[in-house]
Amino acid sequence: MWDQLTTRLEGQIVVLEPLAAGHEDGLFAAAQHPEIWTWLAPIGESRESFSAWFATSLAESDAGREGVFVTIDRASGKPIGSTRYLNLREAHRGLEIGWTWLTPSMWRTGANVEAKLLMLGHAFERLGCMRVELKTDARNERSRAAMAALPAQFEGIFRKHMLMPGIGVRDSAYYSVIDDDWPEVRANLERRLAATLAR
Repeated sequence: MWDQLTTRLEGQIVVLEPLAAGHEDGLFAAAQHPEIWTWLAPIGESRESFSAWFATSLAESDAGREGVFVTIDRASGKPIGSTRYLNLREAHRGLEIGWTWLTPSMWRTGANVEAKLLMLGHAFERLGCMRVELKTDARNERSRAAMAALPAQFEGIFRKHMLMPGIGVRDSAYYSVIDDDWPEVRANLERRLAATLAR
C-alpha cells in the first residue's frame, strides 16, 4: 500500500497520530459518551467491545489495509477520538475517510474541521489521491451537514447498504471530494478554522 499512509499530522487544535497500543486507555475514556454512538456501532459500551475494536483497528493499520489515527487535543495532549483512511484503492488513487468519532466536549470546537483539513491535505498532496469518499447513515443529519459544509459533493443514497450492530439496517449517504475540488475545499476549511481560532 501507500508508503506513509499514516504519519503524525499536526494542527493548532488537534494532532492526528498513527494509532498505537499506548492510546487504548485514553481513547476508551474518550468513548464513554452514548451520544457518540447514535449512528455508529456502540464500541464504547464496554471495555470488552472497545478492546476488540481497538485490537482490530491496530491490526488493520499495522497491515496497511487501513490508516487509523488517534485524534489528540493539542492543548491537553489527551486522546479525544479517532478517524481513519479505509477502503483503499491505490490503483485508482482513491480512499475513504471514515470511522470518525469525537468526544462530545470537542464538538463544534473546530477539531473536526481541522482534522478533515489535515487528512484531506495528506490524501491529495502527499498520497496523490484523485478521489476521497465519505459516507454516513442517511439519517445522521449532523454528519451529513458537516460533509456538505466541506463542501463535499453529495452522490446519493446506497439503500440497505449495511447491517449495523445496535442500529439495524442502514442506508448510507455518500459524498466525495475530488482533486479538482480540493483547492476550493482547502480554502473553505482554512477560512472556517481561522474564524474558530479568532473567537
